[in-house]
Amino acid sequence: MRNKTSAKTIDLAEELGVETALERALIEHPLVIEGMLWGLPRYGHPEGEVYKHVKEVLANIDCLEVTDKEREWLRIVALVHDTFKFQEDKREPRNWHRHHAVLARRFLEEFVDDEALLNIVQNHDEVYYIWRDMVLFKQPERGAQRMERLIDRLQGYNQLFYLFFKCDTQTGDKNPAPIKWVEENFPGVVPVKLK
Repeated sequence: MRNKTSAKTIDLAEELGVETALERALIEHPLVIEGMLWGLPRYGHPEGEVYKHVKEVLANIDCLEVTDKEREWLRIVALVHDTFKFQEDKREPRNWHRHHAVLARRFLEEFVDDEALLNIVQNHDEVYYIWRDMVLFKQPERGAQRMERLIDRLQGYNQLFYLFFKCDTQTGDKNPAPIKWVEENFPGVVPVKLK
């Protein structure tokens, strides 16, 4: 799923409002450039290219009342969370070691060493899978096991994880039902409205 957009026609730093040296280093990396320019309109992502989705997520982050450090982390997660979809292996059976979130974490490890931040990147879609297990597939035991593992990985950053999930899910034409479920069922979460 490639498109004809080239890096010469898109100034990612300007499009995404780069704020820090780390953000600039991330978006100037050739793999991030390739990943940001990847994508065609599809369900959940009618905007097409990843950078357009990231731009929406960053706009949602701007609506939050958070500390400078939380904002910095949320922006870093936004910049890399879906950028490696172009490398994801979706053949059946799925190779979960080649999931875009795992690839994003591995990439980000070259730039940061904070385990909690890296875990948020790697698990940014996990609560969606938990919601599917619990609500759609009616497999509460499997969902509860996944929830327990996720909470352990978040190391107490449940609220920050939720804030990213909300900013990510309130984009494109994504289903809002998982957000409501998370706000009612995820421990350590205080629901917020995006301004």
